Amino acid sequence: MGLDEIAGLLRKGLERKPLSDSIKFDCGSDGQLVLSGDQAMLQDIPADCTISLSLANLEKLIKGKLNPMMAFATGKLKVAGDMTVAMKLSQLLK
Repeated sequence: MGLDEIAGLLRKGLERKPLSDSIKFDCGSDGQLVLSGDQAMLQDIPADCTISLSLANLEKLIKGKLNPMMAFATGKLKVAGDMTVAMKLSQLLK
């Protein structure tokens, strides 16, 4: 699954519950995905919170196969910026 497909899945969640802040997924050389309001954009723009992880781990996270707290604790994902914004991500993954 690529960033385009992941963006499509997250757009459905954003349509139900738009974000009041912005979250960027930084997958390094695989690209960046920014969620803001009801938009999921494949752009490298500033965000309130940046979550750095591999594309493979982002896919697992979206599919519910990677526990975000465990991934954070084991260094599979890193959070920069406002940590409370990262916590809002769970509303999209339901």
